[in-house]
Amino acid sequence: MLGFLIVLLSSALFCFQNVIVRILFNPQIIFGVFETGGFVTPTLQNSFLLMFMRMLLGVPLLTLIAPKLHAAFWQDIQKLREAGNHTLLLYSLSGGMLMFLYLALLYISIGLIPTGIALTLFFTYPIFTALFSWRWFGNRPTLFRWIITAFVLLGSFLTIPLVNSASGETSPVGFLAGIASGLTYALYTVVAQKSFEKLHPVPFTWISFTTTLFLSGISLLIWNLETSQLAWLPLWIGGFLSALVTFGGHLLNNLGIRMIGATTASMIGVTNPALTVVLAWLTIQELLSGLQIAGVVIVTFSVALLSMEYKAK
Repeated sequence: MLGFLIVLLSSALFCFQNVIVRILFNPQIIFGVFETGGFVTPTLQNSFLLMFMRMLLGVPLLTLIAPKLHAAFWQDIQKLREAGNHTLLLYSLSGGMLMFLYLALLYISIGLIPTGIALTLFFTYPIFTALFSWRWFGNRPTLFRWIITAFVLLGSFLTIPLVNSASGETSPVGFLAGIASGLTYALYTVVAQKSFEKLHPVPFTWISFTTTLFLSGISLLIWNLETSQLAWLPLWIGGFLSALVTFGGHLLNNLGIRMIGATTASMIGVTNPALTVVLAWLTIQELLSGLQIAGVVIVTFSVALLSMEYKAK
């Protein structure tokens, strides 16, 4: 039950990240009191910039806190250099590359097709996670799990505000990138679960963050981003807040994966769209449609059923 609650808390933190990015990209009225936001346009280059700034702040933060969260943190990092642990090191580095890749693919998808459709495609990842876990760990999902997954996906899809298809692009590359981002994130979760058989989630998360920082920095060099007109102060403030919730969200999610497995963690994690629309309603007064409210109810009911299964164990 503790692992269930930890993953649910990580989803809540990821929702704050979604709202922060939304504010950075588009002007919003906060708590109905003051207007802020719209500091950068939602392009692929600027998305890489936000990813780099988030990790540039997140990696030092995690480096400072990691030894307090896991006393043997530096010893575990050193052990990965030993000859017998090269496979484990490869898993850890793969986690970082997959983290960067799923974010890059998601940004590409959002740039080519409507955001709601891109997120809908991404949040099919629990299906891929269940299949990968079945193949890799032999964890065959029960009929009850498949039903709960279907209801959570249905509720999550209803909470995502899909735009009129006539007003959005229908790029095949965008659709493929959206599906690929979900598949890549599913791979990240099962690689994490495999790594946690021998490695604590804290050093794994640190390696993933550091690898993502390096790859996003390289991407900025390749894209040659124009930075002279950017509002740096609000971007750094947003980057700092995003780093805090990204750090907490990924760390808690990885701890949860270690406790309850990648498949169950992904089922809980897909509540993110529902939690995001509720948080956006509370903070930036985004109106909820009838379908979105129904989606939130379906997701809440489904997660409650899943939690009852864990209480029964």
